[in-house]
Order: sequence, then structure tokens, then C-alpha cells
Amino acid sequence: MSMMADMMKSMPMAETTGMDMSMMQGCIEACSAASMAATMCADADGAENMGRCASMCMNTADVAMTMMRMMMRPNGYDMGCMTSMMTACMTMGEACAAECMMHAEMSEHCRICASACTAMVEACRSAMASMPS
Repeated sequence: MSMMADMMKSMPMAETTGMDMSMMQGCIEACSAASMAATMCADADGAENMGRCASMCMNTADVAMTMMRMMMRPNGYDMGCMTSMMTACMTMGEACAAECMMHAEMSEHCRICASACTAMVEACRSAMASMPS
């Protein structure tokens, strides 16, 4: 992902946001991975008649993708909005991970999704800790 790091460094005024851009890069990558895993898990859940898990995964994919897109626009950062969205992303990720963990022993896709969601929550928590108050 050096392209993303190069792009983030090249962004005008990115350094004035007070955000740790390397921390944000890790969070962007984790959100992307969680969105992909949740999308694929939702599809597999649908084939296995696991409606609640599929819905949780679809919501997580949407929230993670939105969070990722917000972080890729540092010139539009508003700390209040970023904090709220980051909290929502962590909450949705935790809920999806918990739901998927209930099926992890019988569904590999749920285990992988739970792991990706947990990694996203941890990356968001680290990024949020680096945000100016």
C-alpha cells in the first residue's frame, strides 16, 4: 500500500489536521479489509440461511467503507464527525464480530470476518487515540 502512503503524504494541508497519518493509513487498510470480509461473509451467510449474520455483515461493510472514505479526505476532517463515525465503526465492528463468532466453528467465512472486524476495531481505537481532542 505504498501508493496510499505516497498519496497521503502528497495531500495538501494533510499535516495541518493534527492526525497521525501513518495511524490513519493502518485504519484505512483495516476498514477496507473488514468491508471486503463482511461483504463476502454476508453473501455466504445468505446461501446458508443465516439472515441476522448476513444483515450485520452488510451493515458493517457499509460503515467500514464509509469510515475508510472519510479518512481518505483529510482536508475535510471535522474532529467531532470523525470521532462519532469512528465510534460507530467500532461499535458496528464489535457487534458483527460477536455475531460471526457464534458461527465461527461451523463457518470459516464467519471466523475470517470476525477476525477482520476485530482488527478494524483495534485499528480504529488506535487511530482515535492519536486524534487531537
